[in-house]
Amino acid sequence: MAGIYIHIPFCKQACHYCNFHFSTSPGLKNDFTAALLKETEMRSGYLQQEIVETIYFGGGTPSLLSEKEITEILQNIFRHFNVRETAEITLEANPDDIHPPALHSWKRAGINRLSLGVQSFFGEDLHWMNRVHDEKQALEAILYAQTAGLDNISIDLIYGLPGLPDDRWRANIDKAVSLQIPHLSCYALTVEPKTALYKKIRHGKMEDVVPEDQARQFLEGIQWLEERGYEHYEISNFARPGKRSRHNSAYWLSEKYLGLGPSAHSFDGKTRQWNIANNQRYIQSVQQNELCFELETLKPADRLNEYIMISLRTMEGLDLRRVNTEFGSEKRNQLEQNAAKYIALDQVKKENEKLILTRKGKLFADGIAGGLFFVEERKGIVDGRW
Repeated sequence: MAGIYIHIPFCKQACHYCNFHFSTSPGLKNDFTAALLKETEMRSGYLQQEIVETIYFGGGTPSLLSEKEITEILQNIFRHFNVRETAEITLEANPDDIHPPALHSWKRAGINRLSLGVQSFFGEDLHWMNRVHDEKQALEAILYAQTAGLDNISIDLIYGLPGLPDDRWRANIDKAVSLQIPHLSCYALTVEPKTALYKKIRHGKMEDVVPEDQARQFLEGIQWLEERGYEHYEISNFARPGKRSRHNSAYWLSEKYLGLGPSAHSFDGKTRQWNIANNQRYIQSVQQNELCFELETLKPADRLNEYIMISLRTMEGLDLRRVNTEFGSEKRNQLEQNAAKYIALDQVKKENEKLILTRKGKLFADGIAGGLFFVEERKGIVDGRW
């Protein structure tokens, strides 16, 4: 099983909080598409003939692509990779790009799942985030998609905005549930360096986030959605039974994936690599029959630490039997010993040879994972570790 991620690095305008790689200038779009098609051919051996189960258009704003461009990209992938007929093919889209002709064209091209950047159903929140769409377009986009038969929908919602009241956060969740959205990705607002939000907060033009408010709204969101039948299957993701994101689930299961486009990451089981995050240089390098990327070969400690980090984020948790099989009984035993303090704090529970975060522990997921990491020293084994 393998996946393919395609990074489309163009947006109409920059959201205040966004730190993804993108450009608001569409001048290079045609050259980019040609380079992407060529990179796909150049990377055709990366997945070693494994069956591709998922394809994901991310960004940026992939819904800015024309039907012709999406069709060309997908046909090129089908030509060079072994794609299963029932593959999940997701397109990220902004609500302002959603209208019936676009939806029907995406279906014709092969898109069978949408990920909509709704963020909020309230105009004041959208204005604060500098989103292009308004609350009316957010609602219409979902209704248009459902009417067109593209009802395998995920929407993004953001909580923890400065001053966001709990009742408005609940109203966002209630609206999503009432619209029968099968998948929700709920993210705390993060203040990333070099973003417009970071600069405005730093200069006192905007309020900073309040971690206590974010923690409360995170836990409230879990409770409200679980009460309505959603699985909290990953820290930021909720789904109706059978409606998990197959593509993102493959990341959390450490499956292989290929990333195409500037800044896209790839993983082949042993190494990670990431393309240059510069549109012009990406295009130029591919035009010169070169691939401009950085590569990291993962050591055993790196692979184990990555498994600890991603598995703890899921509802299935960290499988000690897998650790025993892949990394040895010593690491398995040491990992269980190190987890004892988190079990005593009611942040982790052990069930059926798995370490699973409790609801309380989900607030500290990154810290718990970091506390369980193995450190690889330069001189052999130190203190029973690598």
